[in-house]
Amino acid sequence: MLKGISPLLDADLLHALRAMGHGDVIAIVDTNFPADRFARTTTLGRPLKISCPTAAEATAAILGVMPLDTFVEGAAVRMEVVGAPDEIPAVQQEVQAAVNAAEGKDWPLTTLERFAFYERVSKAYCIVQTGERRFYGCFAFTMGVIPPEA
Repeated sequence: MLKGISPLLDADLLHALRAMGHGDVIAIVDTNFPADRFARTTTLGRPLKISCPTAAEATAAILGVMPLDTFVEGAAVRMEVVGAPDEIPAVQQEVQAAVNAAEGKDWPLTTLERFAFYERVSKAYCIVQTGERRFYGCFAFTMGVIPPEA
């Protein structure tokens, strides 16, 4: 057990986060997402599992130690609802709140159509699958940098 780090972040996930660099993408996906298939094309090559029931909990734990990229548009992305791209389900509203809390400000979640999301995730550093059973609990986050102390 480590102080100041969520117990949801196991050794494999902490290793992946530490190995990632600026511009690398981590996907947090729901239990229905074909994580094994898509993870084979990622840098890590296999899916990681996180022991939590919601995407918001996973997001809070991961973004508690990982900065988002401030140099690119779409550093925080959600999969849009098929046939209703402007709809924002409760699971996505909860993740939005977790992103805002982690970054200390309102941070826009941009949207990607389902197959465009699959394409982005297939090029990610890694995929983390949660126990989230609600539909559209799928997100991609781009790692930023931690600036030097002044």
